[in-house]
Amino acid sequence: MNLSLLSKNIQEFIAKNTGASLTKLALQKNPFPEVDWILILNQIEAKTKAKDKLPTWFATENIIYPSKISVEQTSSEKTAAYKASLISGKSLIDLTGGFGVDDYYFSKRFEKVTHCEINKDLSEIVKHNFEQLQITNCYFFADDSTNVLNEMNQKWDWIYIDPSRRNDAKGKVFMLKDCLPNVPEFLDFYFEKTNSILIKTAPLLDLSAGLSELKFVKNIHIIALENEVKELLFEIHNHYSGEITIKTANILKDKIESFEFVLGNESDFPTYNLPQKYLYEPNSSIMKSGGFDEVSSIFKINKLHKHSHLYTSEELIAFPGRTFEIEKVISYNKNDMKTELLNQQANITTRNFPDTVENIRKKWKIKNGGDLYCFFTTDKNDNKIVLICRKIT
Repeated sequence: MNLSLLSKNIQEFIAKNTGASLTKLALQKNPFPEVDWILILNQIEAKTKAKDKLPTWFATENIIYPSKISVEQTSSEKTAAYKASLISGKSLIDLTGGFGVDDYYFSKRFEKVTHCEINKDLSEIVKHNFEQLQITNCYFFADDSTNVLNEMNQKWDWIYIDPSRRNDAKGKVFMLKDCLPNVPEFLDFYFEKTNSILIKTAPLLDLSAGLSELKFVKNIHIIALENEVKELLFEIHNHYSGEITIKTANILKDKIESFEFVLGNESDFPTYNLPQKYLYEPNSSIMKSGGFDEVSSIFKINKLHKHSHLYTSEELIAFPGRTFEIEKVISYNKNDMKTELLNQQANITTRNFPDTVENIRKKWKIKNGGDLYCFFTTDKNDNKIVLICRKIT
């Protein structure tokens, strides 16, 4: 950690140039020759990234930022705050502390939080920042978390782990065993130190793949921010053997859309119907959950088709996703398309449909945008249809 970055003049320069073009700044002469110009530019870039994602850090004086990548990979404050609301207790140890955003919010729910970070420089940065943020119940260890767990030799109320990929060559689909630490391999060891573990994974992880590698899973939390899935949380408790509940949350500016269901509940039977007055499109956290039949059963609305994942009803309901009023339903054929949508402006979505949005726009000369929303989909009778709608929420 370079403490010279904390000089008053450099901090004022960083604040003044937050959001400025780094390309232009890089061509300027370094006004602080005693400090590496790249370090200063990195602080400006990282602070710019933090403005919306980490407003508490952004608004606090004398914060030191790690690399831009560390800021990009860390939890946002909104997802960290939601995550911390799920658990509480006397003690938590974070085995993969990183930039410490999660631990900042855990510190408000636990009497004591221990931050493990194998990167010594990053550990020092987080310790320094927590002093600026006036967090006094966090303790920092720049060491491998396995060593910390062994040396401290105590029981924790919770262990929190955010494993990192160690082999990007394996592509988008990955297993927990391909991450560091290898949670499946260390699980029995962890349960010697706690009875409750919260594991954060990237949104790309398949839920069934996670369940195949873990045991004692009680809850799976799927967290989206402004309709983009950001993280999955596997909540496991030693020797738990009951039902697994999927809990979804879509964090919006003014509310949180929540939905939950019990995995494999045989009483959740969907109903099907042709398009009625209203159309519902689930938010991204529900789409990730795979609970499509449960949406129909719990909200008592009808699916359009087994594979369409769009829902309809005659009466308007409050729904965790987008809601539309259906103005017209047309068959997907040349005559109807020429009459209704040729050369028009509309927002297009495809669900269980053989053509892409790009091809549909090109074929029928449909411009993007406007107040019209068109869903190209398949109904319960396997007919290709277009739902022409106006958005309600």
